[in-house]
Amino acid sequence: MPELLHSQKNSLFTAMNRFIGAVNNMDQTVMVPSLLRDVPLEQGDAEPGSYLRDAEADMYTYYAQLKSIRNEIEWGVMRDDQRRKERTTSSAVSTANTETEGEDGTDLEQVLQYHLKGLHGVLSKLTSQANNLTNRYKQEIGIAGWGQ
Repeated sequence: MPELLHSQKNSLFTAMNRFIGAVNNMDQTVMVPSLLRDVPLEQGDAEPGSYLRDAEADMYTYYAQLKSIRNEIEWGVMRDDQRRKERTTSSAVSTANTETEGEDGTDLEQVLQYHLKGLHGVLSKLTSQANNLTNRYKQEIGIAGWGQ
């Protein structure tokens, strides 16, 4: 039973739910996002600005980026118009390859595992950074320690 709980704790679905929950908490806490403009990111922890270009590394940009990533996870990367275009294009070009190996001989299951591990790691970092942004916002407006 402990192995099952450990594997559920490390599942991609759980990581996505933790990230979405952290961003939702951030979104509910940050009542005035414009207060985050021109507030630099703290560079003390595990490089919180590493996902942004240096010129854009303020808390507001980071806030917007985290919300955008959450929306992409919840609603998908492609919008409905893009999905319709993909369907019409893919129906014209038949997808006959249903084997577990790609055309170049790669094992698709191994490729999927590699990308899922990477995605899990990224989601864990983003969850931590959403929580850090929420706490930093609370400090900036003087309500640090509330809701913890």
